Formats: sequence, C-alpha cells, structure tokens
Amino acid sequence: MTLEVSSQVLGTLLAEADSAHPRECCGILLGEGVCIASAKPAANVHPEPETHFEIDPQALVDAHREARNGGPQVIGYYHSHPNGLARPSATDEAMASGEGAIWAIIAAGGVTFWREGGAGFSPLPYEARPR
Repeated sequence: MTLEVSSQVLGTLLAEADSAHPRECCGILLGEGVCIASAKPAANVHPEPETHFEIDPQALVDAHREARNGGPQVIGYYHSHPNGLARPSATDEAMASGEGAIWAIIAAGGVTFWREGGAGFSPLPYEARPR
C-alpha cells in the first residue's frame, strides 16, 4: 500500500518541525483511506517537549468531533524527532495503540510514514501529490 500525501501536507510537517526545534512538534493527520489531505498542528503539552510529545487533548476532541459532523477523518498523527532519527522510538512503540493509525515522523529534513499494528510499526511508502 502506498500513501498519497499532498505536497502541501509535507511542507506543513517540515515547517512545523523546523519551527518547534529543539522541541518536538505534533499534530493530527486528516484524510480518508490511504490519502492524507491535511495536517492539523496541535500544541505539544508534554512536560518534556524536547524528548516527548503529547497532542493537546482538546485538539483531538475537536478533530474527532469535526469528523463525526462530516469533516475530514482522523487517520493518524505526526511528530518530530529533533534527534534526527526518522523512525519510531521505543517511546513511540510504547504509546502506539495498535489500531492501525498512520504516524508521520519528521526528522533531519525528511518525513517518514508508519502504520502501527499489533506487531509494532511498519514503514509505509508514499507518493507526494500536488496539493
């Protein structure tokens, strides 16, 4: 399975990571199926944002409420790794629900995508699409 990601989303993710550095940025991926149509930045409310992230719970509630009312679906989450490693960390593995969400990790000027599952994370190839 190959994800479709708009070039605008990729630009948003890279800009968010750059702006937050040396803290981790985070947010919500919106779309449908294997198409990521937008990224919604959220506050990182973790008490140690240099090494961890926690998406503002109100942002999650709002995104799920909008989805129930016909808005874009919440299909995953994103965060940055200021240490430059664009793969799930041990902390990410521990936080994963195993419910199949897509995770984007931004590091070292790039973005990688992952699907969480019962056996951990699996890398997802992606194609950048205009807008």
